[in-house]
Amino acid sequence: MSNSKVRVRFAPSPTGPLHMGGVRTALYNYLFAKKHGGDFILRIEDTDQTRYVQGAEDYIVDALNWCGIPPDEGMSVGGDFGPYRQSERKPMYREYADMLVESGHAYYAFDTSEELEEMRERLKKAGVPSPQYNAVTRSSMKNSLSLSAEEVQKRLEAGDPYVIRIRMPRNEEVKFEDKIRGWVSFNTNNMDDKVLFKGDGMPTYHLANIVDDHLMQITHVIRGEEWLPSAPLHVLLYKYLGWEAPEFAHLPLILKPDGNGKLSKRDGDRLGFPVFPTEWKNPEGEISSGYREQGYYPEAFINMLAFLGWNPGTQQEIFSLDELVEAFTLERVGKSGAKYDFEKTKWYNQQYLRAYSNEELGAQLQVLLKENSITVTDNIAAKVSGLMKERATFVKDILEDGMYFFVAPTEYDEKTVNKKWKENTPEHLGSFRKNIAEIGDFTAENVEKAFKATLEQYEIGFGQLGPALRLALSGKPAGPSLFEISEILGKEETLTRIDKALEVLA
Repeated sequence: MSNSKVRVRFAPSPTGPLHMGGVRTALYNYLFAKKHGGDFILRIEDTDQTRYVQGAEDYIVDALNWCGIPPDEGMSVGGDFGPYRQSERKPMYREYADMLVESGHAYYAFDTSEELEEMRERLKKAGVPSPQYNAVTRSSMKNSLSLSAEEVQKRLEAGDPYVIRIRMPRNEEVKFEDKIRGWVSFNTNNMDDKVLFKGDGMPTYHLANIVDDHLMQITHVIRGEEWLPSAPLHVLLYKYLGWEAPEFAHLPLILKPDGNGKLSKRDGDRLGFPVFPTEWKNPEGEISSGYREQGYYPEAFINMLAFLGWNPGTQQEIFSLDELVEAFTLERVGKSGAKYDFEKTKWYNQQYLRAYSNEELGAQLQVLLKENSITVTDNIAAKVSGLMKERATFVKDILEDGMYFFVAPTEYDEKTVNKKWKENTPEHLGSFRKNIAEIGDFTAENVEKAFKATLEQYEIGFGQLGPALRLALSGKPAGPSLFEISEILGKEETLTRIDKALEVLA
């Protein structure tokens, strides 16, 4: 398919929210498509109607949009290869199942669930660890290979329930080249006669995804490694239908932080981080947290995800989406699982937050201030953001840790009071107050001069006045420059706060 336009697809099932592993699969598909000037398609694989969850489809679309990787084609945006929901494509699968039966590569199986259970029990007793419906066992079951043609015809005409299974050949090597893993080989003796078409008239994933990928002209199938065991079946289906197979790439798993197994929602709940891009509310009303609602930037989330399994081969860690498109290759995706590191995720958000100008951060802070009914000028919001951003991971940290810029403290850090508020502190602080009361141009620089003059007056060090002044202004034991805080608060508010502290703590 090397000559045709690159077309890739992300094909989730609407069985719940999109796990970050799914988002990463979508991201790698998106990056690959954009790098090669191709199309990124969103297809909803809802062949299993029993597992359909209300709201899941909208969630998937919303999450991809928030991440900044929207599809070029799909049920949310349309396109020339629709419909993009498998359930709406239902009428088209039957003919391909019939083609496989006619060519002898598939067959009708009439076994009831009780008969299938009996077969499994029988094989287990005979010492077979994982019983399968395959080339060995199919002859003793009720199917169009073991029954006479008349019997099969009779059952079909009578409307007996059946499924269509692939006829897996005996002892054949199925080989294909994986873009990440190199050559992969499977022996068909280890594979069973999977169901391709169900009794309810719906195809299984195996048949539907092959037919859809072919009809949608998909050139590269980039998906999670959990599909690797199914890949040889898919390769055979392409061969039996006489179609050219796309290129395959099976992505490594995202592992728990300790590297022990696949990352799940339970791990996130247990260790206190989200595993979904955006908040999910299930039909029962239960809420699972999302990166968006916790204050993460989509760019930081995407940058972090890109590095879970891929690296550019350089020291650079901060990449815009355009830079990721430029740098991304499947050859640099690793084969082994990638451990999820929540601290690193926070680090990414910090880097993105710090990269904003004070004015941009101030505008983001203003949104939170308005929600809290706090009114300040844009200039003040920008100044506070500039002072606080080196210590913040999220914009909400600037508000929470810097609330004293907007609301005077009503209590003072007890530990610092006990340790730093000494007998002569009121005298020192009172003198400093007198010194700054006389300042005409109330700047950080002039406040610092007044502070130093007070230290010299009493021949004391910073530690004998600084912590007390910080308590008065913020109520906290630590924070940014005292003189900058004073300038932002302004002369009047600074004096008022010192007076209040002297009254309460003296």
